[in-house]
Amino acid sequence: MPFPLVIESSVVEGLLSEKALLLRMSGSLAAEGAEGAEAWAAELCGHLAQADLAGLRPVLDMAHVQLGGAAVLRALSETTRARAGRPDLIIVRARPGVREAVHLARLDGVRLFATLDEALHELARAATRTAELPAWRSQVADPLRPSYEDLRKEVRALRARVRTAPVIGMAQGLIMVRYGLPASGGAFRVLREVSQRFNVPLRVLASAVVVARPPDGAVWFPGRRPLPVPPLRILARDGRDPRYRRQMIDAVLYEALAAGQAPAGYVRCVDPAVNALVLESHHGCADTFLDHLVRDGDEGTADAIARLRGRRVSVPDVAAGSLLSEESRHVLLATGTRALQSVPVLSSAGPCTGVLTLLWPDAGHRPTADRTEALGLLASETAAWLSWYHRSVLLDALEHLHRLLTGGKTTSDAPGAPGASDTSDASDPRTTDAPPRHS
Repeated sequence: MPFPLVIESSVVEGLLSEKALLLRMSGSLAAEGAEGAEAWAAELCGHLAQADLAGLRPVLDMAHVQLGGAAVLRALSETTRARAGRPDLIIVRARPGVREAVHLARLDGVRLFATLDEALHELARAATRTAELPAWRSQVADPLRPSYEDLRKEVRALRARVRTAPVIGMAQGLIMVRYGLPASGGAFRVLREVSQRFNVPLRVLASAVVVARPPDGAVWFPGRRPLPVPPLRILARDGRDPRYRRQMIDAVLYEALAAGQAPAGYVRCVDPAVNALVLESHHGCADTFLDHLVRDGDEGTADAIARLRGRRVSVPDVAAGSLLSEESRHVLLATGTRALQSVPVLSSAGPCTGVLTLLWPDAGHRPTADRTEALGLLASETAAWLSWYHRSVLLDALEHLHRLLTGGKTTSDAPGAPGASDTSDASDPRTTDAPPRHS
């Protein structure tokens, strides 16, 4: 029997100039008939009115809507018509039938994205533009042509979730065992709540839960002291907030593109739970190449080699280079990349925590000595920020999670609270940039 349609709201930090009100929708609308559609539309309008009153950008997550294409479309049409002149309604993770219906109906005031991350990336970029944005129009020029680009992005997002789902599952299992929770749903809700409160991606938070040593007592990391934000050049521009991982990694990528005068590039960071590089941000990269990164991971890519060697890897001629795997070379050439360079982000203790990769369309391209030095400095600053982030924001989030589940007080654990250094016992903050591991 279909579940009734419900809407769950939460505030998400992630935009440069505004917050988003995420409305998670689940269940079935078709089974409830016209009255159900009207009731749902009224509930949605209530949430949107609250978002407008609070100055929040509404984002509707429709990943778990099982049925009801026509009813959903009718309700959305009425809702958006009443919102004329208000901020666009963002829809993420809609199933193909609902998404195609929205395309075909050309609903003014609706924007579709494959994932929440993609929506936040695009809205954050839009917030930084000085030119006025063009009016919204359907992403499909021909209403009868399927939205293949959206489907490709959805497949890529699904592949990424397949790679990260085991880590989230492990974190849920650990939380259930440690705190005696009867079901995985409760563990996931706590992870999601803490993720949103501290603006820490769920994957990053789950990985930290898995690799951190278990708490022993009322405080997970006793003896922590406030850790000042390192004086970084990348923080001096555009009022960047070092607590917001997505903004900072985007900023690192754009600084790298400018320093290397590259039209395309990407950033991957090491996930300590799976000991692998994970795509965090990209610009100007072909979808086929991004699919290759998500599908094949570290297999024969320049950034995987740079991570392994702990030093810069340059491939001035992709066609003639012997470092890359045959698959990587083929995908790069097919997508117009003829030269590339990967710069490892090395922690103060030596391990690689991420890689910056730049792509160029001309064979033989090498950055000048000045630009190479600038990229090296940027990698060093990125390492310093990641170290601070892991030992302050991420540990704050873990401690808040621990207090939530043990009934302890949460006084200075909001995102605006000062960060803290690593613990004074069991792990020396000078020797690791990840949460203290299991002993």
